[in-house]
This record gives sequence, structure tokens and C-alpha cells, in this order.
Amino acid sequence: MKLKNQLITITAFILLYVILNVMCYNIVTKRYFNNQSSEMKSRSINVSDYLPFEEDSQIVHIETDVKLTGDLPVIDGAAALYPVFSSFVDAIYPSDSVIFDGTDFTSDSALKYRNTRGAYKAVVDGDADIVFCAEPSKEQLEYAKEQGVELTFVPIGYEAFVFIVGQNNPVDDLTVDEVKGLYSGSITNWSEVGGDDRLVDAVQRNVGSGSQTAMLAFMDGVEMHRSLNGILTGRAIGFSFRYYVQGLNKNPDVKILSINGIYPDEENIANGSYPITNYLYAVYDSSNDNPNIQVVMDFVLSDEGQQIIKESGYVPLQ
Repeated sequence: MKLKNQLITITAFILLYVILNVMCYNIVTKRYFNNQSSEMKSRSINVSDYLPFEEDSQIVHIETDVKLTGDLPVIDGAAALYPVFSSFVDAIYPSDSVIFDGTDFTSDSALKYRNTRGAYKAVVDGDADIVFCAEPSKEQLEYAKEQGVELTFVPIGYEAFVFIVGQNNPVDDLTVDEVKGLYSGSITNWSEVGGDDRLVDAVQRNVGSGSQTAMLAFMDGVEMHRSLNGILTGRAIGFSFRYYVQGLNKNPDVKILSINGIYPDEENIANGSYPITNYLYAVYDSSNDNPNIQVVMDFVLSDEGQQIIKESGYVPLQ
């Protein structure tokens, strides 16, 4: 009888352990799955929807007299900018320069898609000639320095850094200081900023991603803190770039917040009234002597190139 009770107790503990692990996976791990995995990368953008030289592609197609020949610069960049640099390739590269095998670009393709972290490493290592990204992280700059590579950053357009919440969150606007409070942990409940009585879950992104780097710059040295109780039961707040939310990952359950009473639409980005506006950059190794790099840059900054940026959903420089 004693052995039977012991076996029942052990079985109960095992079942409880399994149940708790399943709950933890579904509530926490699954919800915040590593977005740099192949699964999440494929969800972030469907590469085949934005291929150059395809009639049904969702990129911007324009006609131009600029056509590259000779040594073609390898193009790479961030997920949110992939439709833009794919449009550049579509406009000025020969059609046989891009090879997509249905899953990824081949090694001899002039167009790549490694996302922000991979793109910055590729341009430093010489595996890409020009990458299109947001501002690099401190670690990415340090890696370039360690490798003896000086990078050139050319602004090509503007984009808004935005904060997002669920549609059922009654908060529509936050001040810059309130956002910093939510992320630093000095504000722990949505009721403190005009919301309902719910804990705050201040979601972050992976280190080295473009949006995480932008967030660190926004916090300006203020340490971020995420509450375990908020993860389990709270309302989430997240961040990204406007086009990534509105253009690439349209989700009716998510809304973008105004900051300091200013909504991040194209007009408010262009006139500078939205308080968190960032440059988009073309980045290349300053010592790269491929003459076509300058041809690409001249096109990107031309009226035609800026038209691509505008029609892709970003704000051009002019």
C-alpha cells in the first residue's frame, strides 16, 4: 500500500511537471519564439512575393535607362527593406543575375536576403557589396572595426520607429517619457497611462536586429526591464518600424500608437513632427573599389530611386 501511494505521488508530480512545461511553452516560449529562426524568418516576409523580374511580384516596377553591366554588386539587407532593394535590382540589374531556388537565393545570385544581422556581417566579411538597413548596433560597428573595415552610410529615406499594442488596449497615445517608463519598469500597470488595470508586458526583440538597435537608441542608456508577471498575465507593448507593421505584416488585431499626440503617418514623418524618425541607409565598405557601387547609389538617390522608396511605402529624402 505504501509503495502504491509513493507511485501515485511520483506519477502526480510527473504529470504536474509536464502540465507546467506545456503551459509555460504555450504562454511564454511559443509567444516569444526566437524570431531569427528559419520558421520565424519565413513568417516575417514571404521572399517569393517580392522577387524581381516577376510580373506578379509585389515590388515596385519602374522603367529606367540605367542598366548595370560588368561586376554586379551583391545586394542584401533587412527584412523590412527587402521589397525596396528587390525593386532596385528589378530596375537596373540584368534578369539573369538573380537566382532563387524556391527556398533561398543561390550562392551566385546578386540578390540576397540575410536580414539585418546577417547583412551587416556580410558587408563586413565581403559577402555583400551594398546592404540596405537601419542604423547598426554597437556590436555591429565593433565587429567592423575589429575586421579593419570602415563602413560608408548613405541615407536613402526616412522611416518612423513605432510602438504597437493590441486593438483591445484602450490606450491610443503615449508620451516619450511614458514609453520609457513602460520599458524601464517604472510604470508597471496600464492604468498609470490611461489604460485599464492590467500589468505591462514590454516586449523586446533579438539583439542586433534593426528594431532592437533603434529601441536602444530611443532609450538612450535607460535600462530596460521586463516583468515575469507581465509576461504571464499582462497586456503587451511592442515596437517595430512603421512599414513592417502596416505594409509587410498587416494585422487587424494590432494598432500603432501616437507619440506625444503625433501619429506616424507619411506626412508627419516627412515634416519631422513625429518624434521618432530614423534614416534608412545604404551601407558599403569604403574600400570596395567596384565602380558599380556608385552607379547603384546614384540610381537610389535619383528621382527614379526615390520614387521606388515612396511607392514602396517609405518616405523619400526630398
